[in-house]
Amino acid sequence: MTKLSLILKHVFGALAVSAVFGTAVMLLWNCLMPSIFGFSTINLWQALGLLVLSRMLFGGMVGRWMNFGGRWSHHNRRFRKKIMQMSNEERKAFFMKHKLSQCGFDCDFFQNNESGKNEGDEIKT
Repeated sequence: MTKLSLILKHVFGALAVSAVFGTAVMLLWNCLMPSIFGFSTINLWQALGLLVLSRMLFGGMVGRWMNFGGRWSHHNRRFRKKIMQMSNEERKAFFMKHKLSQCGFDCDFFQNNESGKNEGDEIKT
């Protein structure tokens, strides 16, 4: 498959997904909002605008747009496996170096108990 055909495949796939979600939003809006709140009906372009607006307001524009267990979950598993293979001192140094403790990660969570393993050390693949 050439690079151009792959790009076209992704573009048309994105357009198809957008059309499906836009149509779903439009149908839900047109069925519920006029009867419940007395709002007017919307067309497909307005529904797509609502999807974009809700994404900007509630989902952020960077990050997990298409994370349905895809490539980012793979990186999270690799990161967790790498952290769990470190010694206690290496973990503390890593988290202090990257200041992850200020972002909601508590370094005491990663302390080893007497058996040398934490609860939840098993990594699901």
